[in-house]
Amino acid sequence: MNSHLFISVIFASILANSVSALPRFFPNSSSIPRSLIPTNPDGKWDAFKNLTGCHAGENVDGLANLKNYLHYFGYIDKNNFTDEFDDNLKSAIKTYQLNYNLNTTGELDGQTLEQIVRPRCGVADIVNGTSSMNSGKKTTSSGIHIHAVNHYSFFPGTPRWPAGKTDLTYAFLPANNLPDSVKAVFSRAFQKWSAVIPLTFTETSSYVVADIRIGFHSGDHNDGEPFDGVLGTLAHAFSPPTGILHLDGDENWVVDGDVAASAVVSAVDLESVAVHELGHVLGLGHSSEREAIMYPTISTGTRKVDLAGDDVDGIQVLYGSNPNYNGSATSTTTTTTQERDTSGGGSRFGGQLWLLLAVGMGLLTL
Repeated sequence: MNSHLFISVIFASILANSVSALPRFFPNSSSIPRSLIPTNPDGKWDAFKNLTGCHAGENVDGLANLKNYLHYFGYIDKNNFTDEFDDNLKSAIKTYQLNYNLNTTGELDGQTLEQIVRPRCGVADIVNGTSSMNSGKKTTSSGIHIHAVNHYSFFPGTPRWPAGKTDLTYAFLPANNLPDSVKAVFSRAFQKWSAVIPLTFTETSSYVVADIRIGFHSGDHNDGEPFDGVLGTLAHAFSPPTGILHLDGDENWVVDGDVAASAVVSAVDLESVAVHELGHVLGLGHSSEREAIMYPTISTGTRKVDLAGDDVDGIQVLYGSNPNYNGSATSTTTTTTQERDTSGGGSRFGGQLWLLLAVGMGLLTL
């Protein structure tokens, strides 16, 4: 057994034996009980709304929390955060605005705060000082023509699954006891990616040794990336070849029904999130292209499961094209009047994850 497989087995064993969530799945949004529908889904973000109009030089209660938020996603270095709107915060906000195609004012205008308060993916937009979104990309000009870059991105070091490994196995956390209808959702999500690249995906019953391990968890689940309950962060995944994909078991996951017909703000389309997270598992970072699967947020009441051209271009840089791929890619998005966004994925090694890997390395040397 090679060292990477050994460590993966140890890590998977620890997670497989950790306390897991009892996921909530519904055939459609109308079947979600009233008791599970939050009365104030925006409650956790209310404090940020009070920061509208803040700009450099001010000292406003709540700016320290905003700095913590921006630090979590890589926009500002860790320090003793204060409520002062300093130059570091202004620079971080301008970078954030550039990543999300907003006016780069460096001020907390309404449009910027509207984006910030939306539940989003747990993956950092900036890792080790390198942005994976628009702020890290450049355009070139020739005469009057401006040549725009693609919006897809990769994790630092451009990790991918080994070239000789063309069939990846995947398994579900046994403790979740997932119904076949949920497993079928993930099967369809895998097919979206295998249609455009020369990789196949095969389900296995062995969670510990599977290449890709999928589980639903609640709160702190021992990977350094705790979930936060209904909405907020929906899921996260780790870049290859880690193969870890976690979803928040506290969400109201809609498996088959049409979420576009829903008036329930907390109803989330499972397949839309699954397709996004598998993009992370394969090596894609986030895209600044709103229509792309790899865009960090997706509105509740939206089903978005088809790869956009930006997604296809990015994943084929990593793996090449499926010989049977006909070159077509569409992004189908059905939007209701709901404007609230939910999140797609995260891929950061938290402190606890590094600790688990360190334990594995220590055992390997025994």
